Amino acid sequence: MKTISELEKLMTEPSEELIKDLSKLEGDIMILGVGGKMGPTMAKLTKRAIDEGGLNKKVIGVSRFSSGSLKKELEEFGIETIAADLLDESDLQSLPTVKNVIYMVGNKFGTVGNEYFTWAMNAYLPGTLAEKFAASSMVVFSTGNVYPFVNVLSSSCSEETPVNPVGEYAQSCLGRERVLTYFSHKNKTPMLLFRLNYAIDLRYGVLLEIAKQVYHGQSIDLEMGNVNVIWQGDANEYAIRALLHTETPPKILNVTGPETVSVRWLAEEFAKRFNKVANFYNEENPTALLNNASQAHKLFGYPTVTIQQMIDMTADWLMNDGFTYDKPTHFQERQGAF
Repeated sequence: MKTISELEKLMTEPSEELIKDLSKLEGDIMILGVGGKMGPTMAKLTKRAIDEGGLNKKVIGVSRFSSGSLKKELEEFGIETIAADLLDESDLQSLPTVKNVIYMVGNKFGTVGNEYFTWAMNAYLPGTLAEKFAASSMVVFSTGNVYPFVNVLSSSCSEETPVNPVGEYAQSCLGRERVLTYFSHKNKTPMLLFRLNYAIDLRYGVLLEIAKQVYHGQSIDLEMGNVNVIWQGDANEYAIRALLHTETPPKILNVTGPETVSVRWLAEEFAKRFNKVANFYNEENPTALLNNASQAHKLFGYPTVTIQQMIDMTADWLMNDGFTYDKPTHFQERQGAF
């Protein structure tokens, strides 16, 4: 795999289960924040599943679309687009009402020094959107960062684990969850809180960051010694299918891969593929930010792309000079300062 078109074709290939679930879903689907890292492939995956299933549904993508050619790209794919600044009340109220909403709006990076904007996006805006879409079903993207750090030898954080977010970004994400839960109670809006970490695309993500460090001979910090990852195509499919599992009050669902993955092991796997030596500094901390997604796997099955496949594809992509975003995940951050 060497081109973005090949990557996106793989990432947007719908499963029979997705097509079957979409056939059970009433109404159109709106993706709020479609311009983010996951939104474009999610919209295309949804559209392909609708087309292959012969279903009568629209996919509507909402974003600022302030730069680039994404708006045109999505429209050429058959996805309706709406350019809107959701913090602008007139833009927000002009949106059409739809039966199904996938909520991907939020702010993470650049929070330090800009905390007021992060809180507005992550904790104020959800209330206005919840009122606008009170009659819709909503799958709301959240994050595993709302959980505490846990011992890597534990069973990780389940949906029942008490939250204890570190830092203002994670605190504001919990704020989003709490505000939406209030409006779910108030308006009887069915919702699902989609606590995701970390989605892998060959153009960005935890695996790419580790691979680049090994490839360029840079030492790897081991203090955050373990992570969870999931292929972005699988995470997208889970989110779409989750529209059938919204509840009042909101259902909580952890979403990630089945393994607790060692950062040291990942680096050594990339070193084998690059015929290089992995260099490290610091030692593995006994705690990490880890989620147990067994409930999601029970609902939707195990991810279709394995960790070894992700490593192989990431290594090939890097060695073939594949396009990458300059958007580090900062997965090593232990103080919550994004």
